[in-house]
Amino acid sequence: MHTTLSVVFAICAALSNAVATVLQRKAALTVPSSQGFRAGLILDLLRRPIWLAGILAVIAAAVCQALALVTGPLTIVQPLFVLELPLTLIVASLLMQRNPSGTGWLAVAVVVLGLAVALGAAAPSGNRTHVPLDRWIPALAVCVGMVCVLALAALRRPEGRARAACLGAATAISYAVTAALMKAATHILDDQGLAAFFSAWQTYAFAATGVCALFLLENAMQAGPLVASQPALTLGDALVSLALGITLYEETVRSGWWLVPQLLGVALIAVGVLALARIPLTQAVVAPEEERQEQSG
Repeated sequence: MHTTLSVVFAICAALSNAVATVLQRKAALTVPSSQGFRAGLILDLLRRPIWLAGILAVIAAAVCQALALVTGPLTIVQPLFVLELPLTLIVASLLMQRNPSGTGWLAVAVVVLGLAVALGAAAPSGNRTHVPLDRWIPALAVCVGMVCVLALAALRRPEGRARAACLGAATAISYAVTAALMKAATHILDDQGLAAFFSAWQTYAFAATGVCALFLLENAMQAGPLVASQPALTLGDALVSLALGITLYEETVRSGWWLVPQLLGVALIAVGVLALARIPLTQAVVAPEEERQEQSG
């Protein structure tokens, strides 16, 4: 029963994130761009109602994600966020009042099939509620180091797909860490109450990493087309979350010959995501203004 609830809440969170992504992307294209990280970017976006609507969708997604994490394993909840990219396409098509092409629908079906195959074969289990500090320290150190490396690599590249991909990957790691910390904090809230929740370091850590992830996401969306950042974000979040679920929360997935359908599922997801990233409707919705002009010229 708990696993079913976690799946429902995770899908709702993915849908809310898809709505937020489209709205925030449209808002990000209306503010001045820059070669480096710009602290004033958030202040500019606060003046855009469409961005604020996107933030409301982000909040709804966070609530659904917290409910999913408190009722199910990290290794089930976060991989379901792979659905965010096909849902983003569907939401974008509704806003443009244009139907995705046959290739687009096929890519959506491939992603959903791949996710079903991978999760069905992996059969993640376990729902540990407490992680000792000596496990958090090396995990956080590795993840923070990877985010810093990716952010520095992005700064050394001009605006475009490579920079967006680096920032998308950095955002993915930040989101995965945020989810792992959120799971710990929500279990503290559920088991020990509000006072313990607000006195736990995990609560403030997941809030800080969440803000960092949002900042990186906004810069990734402005750095280049969403088709460059979103695949790295979607797949990276699932893979890093899987690693954190296993190493931190002692969650388990099936091994042996079950690895074959798991890898097949991952391959299907990758093919579907890459196909979704290339279809004209996706590019028309999420490409920067300069690329739109090139495509129409």
